[in-house]
Amino acid sequence: MKQEYIITVFSEDHIGLLSRITIVFTRRKINIDSLTVSESAIAGVFKFTIVIRETPDRVEKVVGQLEKIVDVMKVFANTNEEMIYQEIALYKVSTEFLFESDKVEKIVRNSGARILELTREYVVIEKTGHSDETQQLFDELNVFGVTQFIRSGRVAITRSNLERLSVFLKERDAMLEQID
Repeated sequence: MKQEYIITVFSEDHIGLLSRITIVFTRRKINIDSLTVSESAIAGVFKFTIVIRETPDRVEKVVGQLEKIVDVMKVFANTNEEMIYQEIALYKVSTEFLFESDKVEKIVRNSGARILELTREYVVIEKTGHSDETQQLFDELNVFGVTQFIRSGRVAITRSNLERLSVFLKERDAMLEQID
């Protein structure tokens, strides 16, 4: 049975790596629901956070195939329960239709969002949360006419006390020292 997984790929910064990573999913006909890339807590190491809906056995195969990419250091697959995650959404609402600005302000406050910019022409609102929360705010604001909307990909960290990549790197370095 398919469930949501967060695949975390760690690598150094190499040109073309994103393309090689996404090809692995494309060849297996797996849709990527969300993809975010950023620096990690380890200097020089980048973190790809990829959200997919798939069966456990197909996730295991994808992880194995991703780890075969030369520039990839390590890949981890986690369920939502093993991760803490959020996304950010921005909404632009025209002030032309904000006859009842107190209602918009109440919606913003009740949703835990905040106003980033307010001009005569528009208001920009920011909301951080899970996709259902950012979608709910969109639905509420759209009554007033959302003119622009964007939602980021998911950002996620593990619930574990340890950074699993750090553990992997220490084990790898110890093994390499034994070889030398």
